[in-house]
Amino acid sequence: MNTRIKTTAELAAMRESGRMLATVLQAARKQTVAGMSTKDIALITASELQALGGKPAFLGYQGFPDVICISVNQEVVHGIPRADKIIKSGDIVSLDFGVTYQGMITDGAISMIVDKPREQRHTELVRATEASMYEGIAVLHDKVRTGDIGAAVQAVLESPKYGGKYGIVRDLVGHGVGHELHEDPNVPNYGRPNTGPWLSAGMTICIEPMATLGTERVYVAPDGWTIMTVDGSWAAHFEHTILITEAGSEIITEL
Repeated sequence: MNTRIKTTAELAAMRESGRMLATVLQAARKQTVAGMSTKDIALITASELQALGGKPAFLGYQGFPDVICISVNQEVVHGIPRADKIIKSGDIVSLDFGVTYQGMITDGAISMIVDKPREQRHTELVRATEASMYEGIAVLHDKVRTGDIGAAVQAVLESPKYGGKYGIVRDLVGHGVGHELHEDPNVPNYGRPNTGPWLSAGMTICIEPMATLGTERVYVAPDGWTIMTVDGSWAAHFEHTILITEAGSEIITEL
């Protein structure tokens, strides 16, 4: 479905959903340590969300088997939590989470380095990916176009200021969100200004850059879900749900 203008009541539900999402991701970030399994992290997020009164948006979505996607190192997105997947010191761990509250959905993601980074480039990758998301958010306003957002994200990930050119994953994109987890239009993380669909105040979208230390090429692992880098390079992923306003935007998935 196409993302549509949200009503006052729908936005109130999304703000509460977003508050829950941000609270859970913050708790998961604080509790993630080396030696834990990715399933341990999933159990934490499920418990935290249940206590807040929300429902996990990912569980059962197109058959996904858990409440959260947890991707490690060369896994870009959609990693299935596993009891035998153990987090090690220096790993880049990406947590991608969705919350449903009163029928409205928010979606968000963070990447973190557990303990100390193994390489400076890992730190730079995480920093650049997060910065590119915020640059994409910064261009939002009524009648913005998706190409304007993609161009802003791409400019950061290709800037020498942030360590040079990263692989910008093109097979996966941002999207509308709210009534469904994925609504049209797609919001790519690359593009040219003044191109693509127009977005209006009152719409809610996800901006979610995925960047790698190698090429943009990815493939689906044998589990049917986990998206991996073809060259084995490490990746990072950040995402916010954002309301477009007349003059700018409101980030719904932050505290």
